[in-house]
Amino acid sequence: MTIQSKNPATGEVVKTFEALTEAQIDLAIAQSVVAHEALRDWSFKKRAACMEKAAKILEDESPCIAEIMTMEMGKTLASAKGEVEKCAWVCRYYAETAEAHLADDIVKTDATKSYRCYRPLGPVLAVMPWNYPLWQVFRFAAPALMAGNTGLLKHASNVPQSALLIQDIFQRAGFPDGAFQTLLIGGSQVEQILRDDRVRAATLTGSEPAGASVASICGEEIKPTVLELGGSDAFIVMPSADLDEAVKVGTTSRTQNNGQSCIAAKRFIIHADIYDGFKAKMVEAFADLTIGDPMDDATDIGPLVSVEARATIDGQVQKALKAGAIRVMGAEIMDGDGAFYRPGILENISEDSDAYHEEVFGPVALLFKVDDIEAAIKLANDSPFGLGSSVWTTDKAEQDQAIRDLEAGATFVNSMTSSDPRLPFGGIKRSGYGRELTAEGIRAFCNCKTVSIA
Repeated sequence: MTIQSKNPATGEVVKTFEALTEAQIDLAIAQSVVAHEALRDWSFKKRAACMEKAAKILEDESPCIAEIMTMEMGKTLASAKGEVEKCAWVCRYYAETAEAHLADDIVKTDATKSYRCYRPLGPVLAVMPWNYPLWQVFRFAAPALMAGNTGLLKHASNVPQSALLIQDIFQRAGFPDGAFQTLLIGGSQVEQILRDDRVRAATLTGSEPAGASVASICGEEIKPTVLELGGSDAFIVMPSADLDEAVKVGTTSRTQNNGQSCIAAKRFIIHADIYDGFKAKMVEAFADLTIGDPMDDATDIGPLVSVEARATIDGQVQKALKAGAIRVMGAEIMDGDGAFYRPGILENISEDSDAYHEEVFGPVALLFKVDDIEAAIKLANDSPFGLGSSVWTTDKAEQDQAIRDLEAGATFVNSMTSSDPRLPFGGIKRSGYGRELTAEGIRAFCNCKTVSIA
């Protein structure tokens, strides 16, 4: 098969690549094993030096790297640069903390000495999406390599240049040859890699069907997995909130990355007393967004990743309208070249419509009206997803109730849901399982080994 790098702002095919052959895949796995055997014996100090160098490469070459991401998937150049900086951050975070996260933990027992230690598993296959071409990968790769594992990357087929760039960065940073390899392959070739005994684990960020497929295969092979899947995050606003700030942050959260983010606010659950005011302010904020060339610093919203993705989102909007939803503004295909879609707002979403339960992976906000915090939490939890959540209130009792009862992997109070290397990241329900980042992330693909010395 041919793998294409295609500019979603223009529709132009920029570059093409041939998928790896069976022999090339086998060789890559063999090289990953050899690299693991070398890397696991390196000191943390030696690994950290390479990881620090990777961070430096990212920072020094940020403008060029950002342009590649923007060209391949349409995110604004400003957000692409921010993504590069975040990748450098996660590299430095694990360079500084890996040894402490994986330190032997002494446990008092009847033995002379007993403790738990953490040992790397070996080659790990990472199946990654296009929406954050670098960040999704680096938040896996930095802890994996610092733990002594090696990485095999099956990236989304529409971001091959970004994928190859990541391999190049780790090679130039000084990690062993084969420690991190990009495999330009199609989805049909993933199963054979998962079933290879030399590959010890897998991680996937992406869709529910893809996650279910990987989990099923790894279940049969008895291999650990971490899944970060979809999200339909609730953004709850109560009367005590700073309304202007909530609208500002909510607009940013819904439209970040051109609306293509798992942890973007998607369902805005607003108290009845402030609903009309919130809606009016959000309409104004959406209307002020500049849509256009993602390479232009003045652009707020670039194209969606493809015309196919745009058609899917518009289909969801049309179905919602037919089921009784009201279009407050926007939410429509824009004329001209590229996969541009006008950001929009819908309200009056019927509980029995698909839009009530689905994830809309584009810049469309869904508004809901509730009478109190109990109703807000009930509506927020009435979803198959449980990734992130955000609640806006200065009432301590409401904050405590939301933190306690919201069914999500994270709850952010009076701020936007985000990922941070210092905090665990992941979801529950159909949003996946396992955690990335911080201590949980680096231990995810380690053998927590019990040692007892008589």
